[in-house]
Amino acid sequence: MTASDPSSSLRYQSGFGNEYATEAVAGALPQGRNSPQRAPLQLYPELISGTAFTAPRHQNRRSWLYRRQPSVVAGRYQAWAQPLWTTGGDRAAALAPEPLRWHPIPFEAGVEADFVEGMRTLAANGDADAQTGVAAHVYLATKSMDRRAFVNADGELLVVPQQGRLRITTELGVLDVKPGEIALLPRGLAFKVALPDTEAGAGPSRGYVCENYGAQFRLPELGPIGSNGLANPRDFMAPVAAYEDTAGPYELIKKFGGRFWRAPASNTPFNVVAWHGNLAPVKYDTVNFMTIGSISFDHPDPSIFTVLTSPSDTPGTANCDFVIFPPRWLVMEDTFRPPWYHRNLMSEFMGLVYGEYDAKPGGFKPGGASLHNAMVPHGPDEEAFEKASSANLQPQKLDNTLAFMFESRYRFVPTAFAMETAPLDHDYADCWAGLKDQFKA
Repeated sequence: MTASDPSSSLRYQSGFGNEYATEAVAGALPQGRNSPQRAPLQLYPELISGTAFTAPRHQNRRSWLYRRQPSVVAGRYQAWAQPLWTTGGDRAAALAPEPLRWHPIPFEAGVEADFVEGMRTLAANGDADAQTGVAAHVYLATKSMDRRAFVNADGELLVVPQQGRLRITTELGVLDVKPGEIALLPRGLAFKVALPDTEAGAGPSRGYVCENYGAQFRLPELGPIGSNGLANPRDFMAPVAAYEDTAGPYELIKKFGGRFWRAPASNTPFNVVAWHGNLAPVKYDTVNFMTIGSISFDHPDPSIFTVLTSPSDTPGTANCDFVIFPPRWLVMEDTFRPPWYHRNLMSEFMGLVYGEYDAKPGGFKPGGASLHNAMVPHGPDEEAFEKASSANLQPQKLDNTLAFMFESRYRFVPTAFAMETAPLDHDYADCWAGLKDQFKA
């Protein structure tokens, strides 16, 4: 099924992990076989596998591409520098078990950077070669990628725009993604990012990225929720086939084993005329998330807000969960409605796309971030506690807000950039200093 986006001129295919089939030119897609002796329109068949060949059928992800030139047509790779995008956690780093928070990451005056050049790693864990863990980044982009394409061989990218729209051109087609939407880009797929708002004079673009080294993101199991709820598969949109028809050289940037490499190409890598399969980039609008909540008492676990999950080898304990806190009604009786104070086995990296986060109404701003590692206590600040403890418990709509969390079983390790250059809130812990002992025997 195809669908259109009312905010853009693009058309999409609907569904998460579907078997898609699309062609930009009629007759370009072979019928009845994947690799005929001579493909239609003199195209080259090429398979991209997102999982091992022998992965279980329900987990296997691969797509067949029919392109004007195969992706092997490129020059030799040379080292390329991007020192602020790092991979995996530094296990030797001495990190105090304390909560951390960053103010919105500012743009550097006079610095021009595209999506890849402007990536800044705040925290990471795991190991890309071992295919475990994730990294949490912020991108600060001031210009579009023109004749440059990027391939990440280390992991898939979950992109969360916070300021400014993105037009993401991939080998399989084009996605328009605005704040409030997310994009999921498979490992190994070439793409480039344009900035429509920046080009129109509306300023630079900023957002968050989860780089997932582990198992691919998938929709979570619903358990007793039943067959419907949370993120519905049909609301994920994959691109239709599209190809660039402009001649001229390209620069290929590849992230491979935590290092960056560049190679020249004589023509565009976005030359796929048709494709079919179930490995594809997708976008998702968070306004379509069906929020589950309590209609009696108590604040449920935040797992009810899981959009996508990357499982680990321990059932129920994720390599990474992507969780959102969207607009929703609060109706619980005799209940402290913001998140409770807690210590969690899982480590929580949070960001705010827009609005106000109910547990931190003052200090947590859009474009900022916080990190509460495993078993680090955290919860509502003093202002939120006092307000919620004395509130008149009428039905309440939390509106005009979107926060999210990258939650991982592994400890996040902040980078040198995060601790020394980014606007670290050194007074973060003060937001709980006024919580006094009110015990009355």
